[in-house]
Amino acid sequence: MAETRKQETVSPVDGSVYVTRQLAGKQQWMEALAASEMALHEWKMIPVPERAAVCSAMVDAFVARKESIAEEISWMMGRPIRYAAGEVRGFEERARHMISIAETALAPVEVEPKEGFRRYIQRDPKGVVAVIAPWNYPYLTAVNAVIPALLAGNTVILKHSAQTPLCAERFYEAFEAAGLSRGVFQYLHLSHEDTAELIRSEQVQHVCFTGSVAGGAAVEKAVAGRFISLGLELGGKDPAYVRADADLDAAVETLVDGAFFNSGQSCCGIERIYVDTEVHDAFVAKAVELTRQYKLGRPDDPETTLGPLVKPSAATFAREQVEDALAKGATAHIDSSLFPADNPSGAYMAPQILTGVDHSMRVMTEETFGPVVGIQKTFSDEEAIGLMNDSEFGLTASVFTRNIERAVELGEQIETGTFFTNRCDYLDPALVWTGVKHSGAGYALSPLGFEALTQPKSYHLKLS
Repeated sequence: MAETRKQETVSPVDGSVYVTRQLAGKQQWMEALAASEMALHEWKMIPVPERAAVCSAMVDAFVARKESIAEEISWMMGRPIRYAAGEVRGFEERARHMISIAETALAPVEVEPKEGFRRYIQRDPKGVVAVIAPWNYPYLTAVNAVIPALLAGNTVILKHSAQTPLCAERFYEAFEAAGLSRGVFQYLHLSHEDTAELIRSEQVQHVCFTGSVAGGAAVEKAVAGRFISLGLELGGKDPAYVRADADLDAAVETLVDGAFFNSGQSCCGIERIYVDTEVHDAFVAKAVELTRQYKLGRPDDPETTLGPLVKPSAATFAREQVEDALAKGATAHIDSSLFPADNPSGAYMAPQILTGVDHSMRVMTEETFGPVVGIQKTFSDEEAIGLMNDSEFGLTASVFTRNIERAVELGEQIETGTFFTNRCDYLDPALVWTGVKHSGAGYALSPLGFEALTQPKSYHLKLS
């Protein structure tokens, strides 16, 4: 008899096993591929407005369960319950935007008239799309790929993180409630090995992956030689620069939230801040004062504003970066004793602000993915831009200033996928979501997101 393989999701709230699921074996994922390929033939022929109507009904069904979905998010990955419902709102915003632009964005491209001919470019679906989603924003990351892929006429197989398996099931239930045809959307709970085999299969024609740089490299390796397209959203070490002319109170409020929301577990969260020497000390004082107001605790407590990291090993990694920085001369500004829930060997970790940092320290170069931020003093725009670009990552970057024209000049010099002025840590579905360097390849959302999920096909018709 074949061995039964189980997947356990350990909640960071209290260390208990929150979800247990049996992993799919090869026979199951091969059947899923066959069903997806079969469903593709009918689904891609359905007009875009009809596909959009089904997706819209799915969003309705999903949003109707927002309270229970928010509670599950808290227990699976540790986000405070007071914020967890915000993920449902973000899911709805992104999904409804992509639905609203689908018909126009997917329309054939008509080229200039030529006598005796009709010429146009049609956007055909890629085929079967595999979506591999992470735990940190389990619905927001997945919706970026799932809804646009289906709108474009593809079929989808979703493999969600072992930390957030219920998210895949909630997607499926909402599509089922919307009346989506069998096989158009499916999910699988898979091991890493079986996930690699799945995407290596000839039926899969596009892979959307969100996760670590190492995970992205594994995806590339798995599909090497197949010549299929990939959408890879990988790591980040996102910087912000506060100029001397910035609105300091607004900058502090925005950047402290950008650094510590979701316990710092955001690919586009703020992990390093460069502050002009004229306002550096005032910025640090205000940031420290605001950070001390956070309440670290169980995420199911409505008073909690900072929950645990996803697992103790993630907190250990962040603490090691802090220790490395302190050993090299940095100064820590937050006394962890102000946060009684802090557990030096567990997932509950007090926030930390470090100054006196530089790029010899891991905390300023490695992705932290925890509630830690380094603040470095700078003496010019040119120095700040050089430091912001001194990274293997390039997902987002922010400049805080009252001089928007100068901000744009600086933004043109920054190596990043999204450039912000006077805000950070946000994804606008009307704008393309992309990264440079080790932050990934490909793009999602906006009209360009549909281009990533379709194959152009030229029609050159000579009229008789």
